[in-house]
Amino acid sequence: MKLHGNLFSRIITDENLLLAHQHARKGKGWYEEVRAVDLDIEQGGEMLKNLKESLINHTYHTSQYTLKKRKEGRKIRDLYKLPYYPDRIAQWAVIQVIEPYLIHNLIFDTFSAIPNRGIHLGLDRVQAAMRGDVPGCQYCLKIDAKHFYQSINHEILKANFRRLFKDEDLLWFIDEVIDSIETADADDRERLKNVGDLNPALLTRYIRGRHETPEEREARYLNSEIGLPIGNYFSQYGGNFYFSEFDHYMKEVLHVQHYFRYMDDIVIFGETKEYLHDLCQQIDAYFQGNLRITLKDNYQVFPTYVRGVDYLGYRSFLEYTLLRKSTCTSYKRRMLHIRRKMENGGNMTYSEYCSCQSYKGWLKPCDHYRLYEKYGKPLEPYVAAYYINEIQNKKGCIT
Repeated sequence: MKLHGNLFSRIITDENLLLAHQHARKGKGWYEEVRAVDLDIEQGGEMLKNLKESLINHTYHTSQYTLKKRKEGRKIRDLYKLPYYPDRIAQWAVIQVIEPYLIHNLIFDTFSAIPNRGIHLGLDRVQAAMRGDVPGCQYCLKIDAKHFYQSINHEILKANFRRLFKDEDLLWFIDEVIDSIETADADDRERLKNVGDLNPALLTRYIRGRHETPEEREARYLNSEIGLPIGNYFSQYGGNFYFSEFDHYMKEVLHVQHYFRYMDDIVIFGETKEYLHDLCQQIDAYFQGNLRITLKDNYQVFPTYVRGVDYLGYRSFLEYTLLRKSTCTSYKRRMLHIRRKMENGGNMTYSEYCSCQSYKGWLKPCDHYRLYEKYGKPLEPYVAAYYINEIQNKKGCIT
């Protein structure tokens, strides 16, 4: 793996920091903290200058996180939010410089937190395999990691970054962000204590700046802080990069032909159940020995074309695609709720307008004609009216 240096000097330029603010503020222009930075830039940009100085002098420290709980289906997730200034701008400034190097290190069939490689491309790739190699996709293995973000080992992740970058200033910032919080709870820590032994190759390979014996490295990994915060911009890239070496192991060592990953959600196709069960055991051993994470117990091996593949929000079959059942139920409820409100004389809100447009986008990749005719089409006049009155006309006033 080639080491990349001389990147921090690009991160701290005035142009890059200003660009980071412009990227970070998208969709958040009405936030008070965003408007404060906008106003400061108009008056000379002292805030960005102070951020630059703190990065140069290594006096920057990640701010306090705000914890918010969000219900997603049956799950309740802990979301961690950082202040817009200085943290989100600082992370954007770093990510927009190192992103090309991270992406170059990822295989093509991984789809999370990568520009132009999202859910729809992932779905296309899975369906292309199913429909282009029927004999090789007779069975499907679906796996994911248990409490993935809460299980990420800080020291292993920092070591991975040191195998890609040699800029000490950049590595200082990456370490600062990774170690800014530990999100594993007591149960996660107890579970991870009982995983298998570390792979000896992990303890002996060269890592820049780490001059230690295998025993010292093992102790550092085993005593590491654990867990990245969900909701943090840097965590998306850190989580994806954490799996990068595993991706290459699957493709280049085990030579798995049909392997697809969206963060820790993994789908693999094979000709036989026996092949996939054996592969699952090898994956579990790699997870424990190299990543210090564990598989969920509910992994599945099943006939691909009988059940269809429930992945990335859709159920893919040989000749057609359906929306996932839970998403379909949510769509029906949301559209009926908005429709009843409109028919009773209510006014559409921006949130409801966004819901209609978002679900319309979700329906595009699947066979949705009757579903949209019944639930989406009756709302088209209200959506069009909201756009004209609340968005188009206001844009005209601003210009």
